[in-house]
Amino acid sequence: MADPWGMVRTVHLTEGGRRAARAIRHGGYRRMLPVCVAVFAAAGTLAGVLTAVASGGPSGPGGALGAADAAGGRAGTVTESASMFGLPEVRPATGNASVLSGTVLTDQAVAVPAARPAAGHPSVAPLRHTYQADLLVVSPSSLPSKLVRSVSGISGVTATEQVEAVRMRINGTYTAVLGVNPSVFRSFAAKPTAKSNALWDGVAGGGIAVSYTMGKMDKLPLGGTVSAAGRTTKRLRVTAFGTLGIGGVNAVVSNAVARSLGAPAGNAIVVSAQASDFTAVAAAVGRLVPHGASVEQLVTVVSTGSGTGSAESSSSGTAGTGPADEAAVPSARINTTLQAAMSRRGRPYVWGGDGPDVFDCSGLVQWSFRQAGIVMPRVAADQALTGPAVPVSQLEPGDLLFYHTDPTDPTYISHVAIFLGNGWMIQAPEPGQDVEVVPADFGSEFAGAVRVDPAQAAAVAAGVA
Repeated sequence: MADPWGMVRTVHLTEGGRRAARAIRHGGYRRMLPVCVAVFAAAGTLAGVLTAVASGGPSGPGGALGAADAAGGRAGTVTESASMFGLPEVRPATGNASVLSGTVLTDQAVAVPAARPAAGHPSVAPLRHTYQADLLVVSPSSLPSKLVRSVSGISGVTATEQVEAVRMRINGTYTAVLGVNPSVFRSFAAKPTAKSNALWDGVAGGGIAVSYTMGKMDKLPLGGTVSAAGRTTKRLRVTAFGTLGIGGVNAVVSNAVARSLGAPAGNAIVVSAQASDFTAVAAAVGRLVPHGASVEQLVTVVSTGSGTGSAESSSSGTAGTGPADEAAVPSARINTTLQAAMSRRGRPYVWGGDGPDVFDCSGLVQWSFRQAGIVMPRVAADQALTGPAVPVSQLEPGDLLFYHTDPTDPTYISHVAIFLGNGWMIQAPEPGQDVEVVPADFGSEFAGAVRVDPAQAAAVAAGVA
C-alpha cells in the first residue's frame, strides 16, 4: 500500500519471491541472466520503491493457455501473415547498416558519452574491481546498517552496497533511479559505464547519468538539464549516457541528490554473489530482511548446456533460452498478435510507451501479445528470454527479432521487432518515427531470434523464472 507521498509502505515477499532462481531446464550447467527490475507503482510524485516483480504474472488476460491451445501448441500453420496483410516477398537487410538510424555500433564498446565536468567537481575513487549485481534488497523505508553487515557476512556473498532505489519522473517520464556512492557503486555497473570517470565524477558533482537508450530515445540534452520530480523537484545536469547493466534502471544520482528528492536513505542493498551459491545466498538474505522488505533477483539462473560446468554471466547478449521443443504460441494466438501489431502501424514512437496509442519497441511487443492473452515482460532484454532461439532459416511469423543498438555496451539487447514473414518485420523504431513495417534486418546488430513460449514468457514476466 502507498502512503500519501506515493511511497510503497509494505512489500510482501511471497513464496514466488523466495524462489530466487528457478532453473529453465536445458542440460547441465547454469548461467546467470539479467532480469528487468520492475517497480511497484503507486499514486503520488514519488511513485514507489524499486523492486522486482515477485509473485505471479501481471493481471489481465493471459497467463495460462486454454486446454485446446495447450494441447495443440502451434497446431497446423500460422496464417501467412505477410500475404494476409498484402506484403510481397522482400529481401531482408544485411550488412553493417544500423536497424535504427543514427546509431553506429562496433564490436567494442565506445566511450560513454559524457559532458565536460563542471569546474571544481569532486573526483571519485578509481575502478579497482567489477561485480555483477545479483540481488536487490529493497524496503519502503531506510534499512539498518547492521543488516548490510549481516548480509555481507553470508557465505557466497562477494560484495554489497547500500543505495537508494526509487521511481520518479525524469522530464515527465517515470523511470527507476538509484541513489549511490559513485566511488563504490561504479563497481556494480556494466563495464563500459564502470570505467567512465567522467560519468561518475558528474554524478558525484550532483548530476544525473541516464542509460544510453533513455538519453537517445527520450532526446535528453547531454550537458543540459532535466527535471527530476520526487517529493521535491530539481533541475539536474545530464552528465553522461551509460548503460548501468541492471535491466529497468535507467538513471543514477548520488545518495545526497536521491535523498533531497525524497528517497528514503539507504532503502536498498545491492548484492553480488558467487554464481554457484546464488540460490543459497538468496534464501539466506531472505531470512534476514525485516518485515515489509523484499529480496529480489536481478539475474535468473538458466540451465544452458550439458555437463556440470560453472555458472557464467550473460555477457554475450545472445537472444533465446530454454529447450527448442518447448510449446510455442498456438497459431490462432499468433494471428491475433500479428493483427494487433499491424493495427498499430502509424502510431508514434514514445520512449516508455506501452500502448494503445504510443509505443516503444518492447512496448509494442508486450501490447500485441497481450491482445492474444499472452503475458510478456516489459523490456527487450527480458523478452529475449521468453523462448528458445530460432535459426533465421526457420523463422515463422510471430517470432521475435533482437538487436544490439547500444554502442556503450554492444552486448546489451536493446531493440526488438516482430517477424511477419516474407522477409518483413514490424517495429516501433525511435523518436520522430512511427510504428512501421520494414524488411527484416539480419545485419551486424542482429542478436538472434526467439520463438515465444507462453509459460516461459509468463515466468520471466513474473520474475520467478
